[in-house]
Amino acid sequence: MAKKAFLDLAESTWIPTEIEKIALSRRNHFRDVLRVDQIWFWLSENYGDTTAVVAPHSNPPEEFTYRELASKISKLSGVLKSYGVVQGDIAALFSENSPRWLIADQAIMRVGAANAVRGATAPIEELRYILNDSSAKVLFVQSQELWRSLDLPDDNIKDFKLIVQLEGESSDKRIISWESLFNRNISETIDDLSESDTNYIDSNLASILYTSGTTGKPKGVPLTHENFLHQINSLACVAHPSPGSSVLSVLPIWHSYERSAEYFFFSCGCTQTYTTIKNLKNDLAIVKPVVMATVPRLWESIQVAFDDALNRMPLFQKIVLQLALSNSKSYKLAARAAKGLLIEEKSFGYRMLAKSELIVRWPLHFIASTFLWPKVRSQVSGGKLNFPINGGGAIAPYVDLFFEAIGIDLLVGYGLTETSPVVSCRRPWNNIRGSSGTPLPSTEFKIVDSKTMAQKSFRQIGLVLVRGPQVMKGYLNRPESTAEVLDSEGWFNTGDLGMLLTDGSLILTGRQKDTIVLSSGENIEPSPLEEALLASPLVNQIMLIGQDRKQLGALLVPQEQALMEWARDKSLCLSENLGGSPGDATLRSILKSEFNQILSLRKGSRINERIIGVALVDPFSIENGLLTQTLKQRRDKILIRDRTAVDSIYGS
Repeated sequence: MAKKAFLDLAESTWIPTEIEKIALSRRNHFRDVLRVDQIWFWLSENYGDTTAVVAPHSNPPEEFTYRELASKISKLSGVLKSYGVVQGDIAALFSENSPRWLIADQAIMRVGAANAVRGATAPIEELRYILNDSSAKVLFVQSQELWRSLDLPDDNIKDFKLIVQLEGESSDKRIISWESLFNRNISETIDDLSESDTNYIDSNLASILYTSGTTGKPKGVPLTHENFLHQINSLACVAHPSPGSSVLSVLPIWHSYERSAEYFFFSCGCTQTYTTIKNLKNDLAIVKPVVMATVPRLWESIQVAFDDALNRMPLFQKIVLQLALSNSKSYKLAARAAKGLLIEEKSFGYRMLAKSELIVRWPLHFIASTFLWPKVRSQVSGGKLNFPINGGGAIAPYVDLFFEAIGIDLLVGYGLTETSPVVSCRRPWNNIRGSSGTPLPSTEFKIVDSKTMAQKSFRQIGLVLVRGPQVMKGYLNRPESTAEVLDSEGWFNTGDLGMLLTDGSLILTGRQKDTIVLSSGENIEPSPLEEALLASPLVNQIMLIGQDRKQLGALLVPQEQALMEWARDKSLCLSENLGGSPGDATLRSILKSEFNQILSLRKGSRINERIIGVALVDPFSIENGLLTQTLKQRRDKILIRDRTAVDSIYGS
């Protein structure tokens, strides 16, 4: 909710609703918990026989109940203690999602140590950098292949108290396998707080997460138990799954968003299944998740798959579905307008007209909701999804509306690694499309001018500042970087641009560092323009460019089949392989006109938001280093790879 300050300056703080009060009151069992790893005692006692985690694609596949998981955490913590791992030590943990990652993570915390985390597929130089930057004394690696790739000097290896390989056996005697670690005879396990060191409760550092490194080297973000526990206790305001509810986890577990989400879902007694992007489609049908934490790119890919399936249907069936979908979209838009759940302020008369439209469109929407959309939901999400929570970026409006029309209300949240990460989220009862929701408990926002830091008013765009118990205390060993983003009153400069509505909802409009400044001095926020272009069936991925140029340009990764068909309709003859070059000049000219038409139809469109040219480029992916693990574009690296395409647009 908003807190109106003097002269209506834009501030927002959490004011609980009755629904939130009830949801939070049901979680009193974690109110006195001081450390994340303490939750397993209560979970083992209350949900001991409930399946906690399932990993069908891990090596080897594993499945554990809450009692088994708690026991393994206690056992491993005792083993770590026997190797001399103590409070203040840092353990590097380089692995993808698996129960073993989780057990190691919690056992490290149990002995009062902390971990520095990254995925096994991260660039090797980045992993070496994290080892050095965090001063790690323990190392967990996923596989023998990763260990060999690290190729650490002997002088570094001898400084480790312990090196563990999570999967398989190793021929290197300096490494102990996961199985051997658990076969080690120890005199005690840390399965009760009274048995642990007296300093156990005093060790507050939980983990060091590293920023994505989209610009420069990753920065270490030390997060405390207090940071994570705020998420565990506060996310009940957004979702409240019952014990045993199925959760499908596809994002990397070491990322702050997935990490906090998993801790929360485990604290609810849910059953989490680890999947991969490759196995997501099949696992959706098998697991039928009630809860998922996702990023925009996943929802976009699901919608693209639906559109592809729709285009392959017989003509009559295709027309029926298109008409039904168009009607349901209009119905949902009218429902939003009638309830006042729009970013734009609408008059009383407009809302009355929207209610009239609801009456007209309701019969066909009711029929579709009864006979069509349940089948579609079953195919795209498993059919039982109640809490589809999106983070890591804004959802494009056309994607949001598609899922809303078929009965899946996406709950979009917002946060950063430095904020553990969630600071706001849309609520089911106040789901304003295009917003990032209202603050979580004990969280505040304000909007300021990016140059003067003077506070803005409601609905004025400026720099987003946030303050709350989930915000980090500062970067690891980087006091200068810390001073740039944290002030003496605890306000964190997110680097994002946005505005606040009077109900407290945050609207993000761009990223300060992504702002394109044309040679005319005009500032352009690329994200909203890219979202508009992504609605085109021709676009798979797109990145706008133009820093210090007269006009914008577009680097396009096309939907190849759709582009081929579109080109044939325009009597263009294209090569079957569109990759590897900027593309045919005639095609690029027509694409430029097509995209400028889309951009001109945006509300509030400006002439300097048009593009001067388009170039076709190869896909951006995690594997080629052009996407982060949460599928965000690494714009600087894309510009380096595609400099020839950039030159083809600007003629330089």
